[in-house]
Amino acid sequence: MAQEVRGVIAPGKNEPVRLETILVPDPGPGEAVVKIQTCGVCHTDLHYKQGGINDDFPFLLGHEAAGVVESVGSGVTDVAPGDFVILNWRAVCGQCRACLRGRPQYCFDTHNARQKMTLKDGTELSPALGIGAFADKTLVAAGQCTKVDPEIAPAAAGLLGCGVMAGMGAALNTGGVARGDAVAVIGCGGVGDAAVMGARLAGAAKIIAVDIDDRKLETARSMGATHTVNSRSTDPVEAIRELTGGFGADVVIEAVGHPETYRQAFYARDLAGTVVLVGVPTPEMTLELPLLDVFGRGGALKSSWYGDCLPSRDFPMLVDLHLQGRIDLGAFVTETIGIEDVEQAFTRMHAGDVLRSVVTL
Repeated sequence: MAQEVRGVIAPGKNEPVRLETILVPDPGPGEAVVKIQTCGVCHTDLHYKQGGINDDFPFLLGHEAAGVVESVGSGVTDVAPGDFVILNWRAVCGQCRACLRGRPQYCFDTHNARQKMTLKDGTELSPALGIGAFADKTLVAAGQCTKVDPEIAPAAAGLLGCGVMAGMGAALNTGGVARGDAVAVIGCGGVGDAAVMGARLAGAAKIIAVDIDDRKLETARSMGATHTVNSRSTDPVEAIRELTGGFGADVVIEAVGHPETYRQAFYARDLAGTVVLVGVPTPEMTLELPLLDVFGRGGALKSSWYGDCLPSRDFPMLVDLHLQGRIDLGAFVTETIGIEDVEQAFTRMHAGDVLRSVVTL
């Protein structure tokens, strides 16, 4: 029997979000109902609200979440009621060409719940990234639940569900940062700061944080940046080169998603260096680079989707490192808010006032 719970929906393009009663069905085969404890307010949710992802309104927002499994459908064996889980949007299928080649982190057929959550009048909701976790409870594919050590604070754990994993994975997985590397991170919001933390964890010798906001640069230092560059007043390419003996960084992580900052990343890397794009561009953006420069500089130009993570591998490992005191996932939590405060949190996020506002339920 469907349960009535509270949920935050985006009713239409650029309309204010609303707190509504939604219906969550009992889990079917391969599905789970999760009681949400925390959910971060991520920029991707704002993209959904603005119509930047698609126009399948109304959306049930929220995806950066942690909670406890309440019930599971038939055939579910990996999680059980009572398990503390982080929700993920890469529930690998095990059967696509990527999975069969041993690259499940690139799965091309990730799972979502088959049933739909609805409004009380029967209107079907589109859950953000197949999750929809600005709600007391949500319905997901069981593979979207990653069991982790329940000793971690839910507010810190849930951020691995998107932004923190995207940034750390951009450094650790996609960029392959190695001990002794020089790394530059352009854009020091939550994802960029997570990339800084990932580079530090990997043993980078020099980590250069670039942003136009001195507040964000100071936060990046607290995450592990060894140098900072305010690109509003300083040419970041020249500054990065000066800090790396004139050569450029081994890995440059672009966490903004704009053509201008991507070009900066391209020219700020060393010969045969790596550029990682983890910032999300908008559909109308285009990039122009001299093809001879692309050829002549060598190296690799990569895009990082969800930090090229495999949740079943990476989430428990990062939670364990946090509990050991080797990384501080809680440092990304700027404030905790109620479910009715999401619209105001979008405003603070857009102004750069927070790393993460986290809804607690």
